[in-house]
Amino acid sequence: MNDNDGELDPVVYIVIGRVWQEETALPQDAITIHALLTAPDDDDAVRRTLEALAAQGYAEAELDQIGVISGEPEEPVYEGAYQDALAGNVAVVTFTG
Repeated sequence: MNDNDGELDPVVYIVIGRVWQEETALPQDAITIHALLTAPDDDDAVRRTLEALAAQGYAEAELDQIGVISGEPEEPVYEGAYQDALAGNVAVVTFTG
C-alpha cells in the first residue's frame, strides 16, 4: 500500500469537439461538446470519448482539442461532470443553440 494514495488525484481530461446526430447532417447542425474523463494518456482519453459519443447515439464526431483540468472547475456547468469523471465515467456536456 502506498502512503501517497490519498494525495494523488487522477488526471481529468477535457476533450472539446462537435457531434452530429445524423451522418448526413450539415456542418451548421453540429452540437458542441465538452467531455470530461479520467484516462492514463491522451490516446486513451480520445478513444474513450469517441466510444461514449457513439454509445449516446451520435453518428459523427470531430474532436478539436484535448487538455488537462487542474483542479475542480468553478463553472457550475462542469460541477457534476467533473465528479462523474472522477468516478470513472465519461461525462459529456453539450452546448446547443
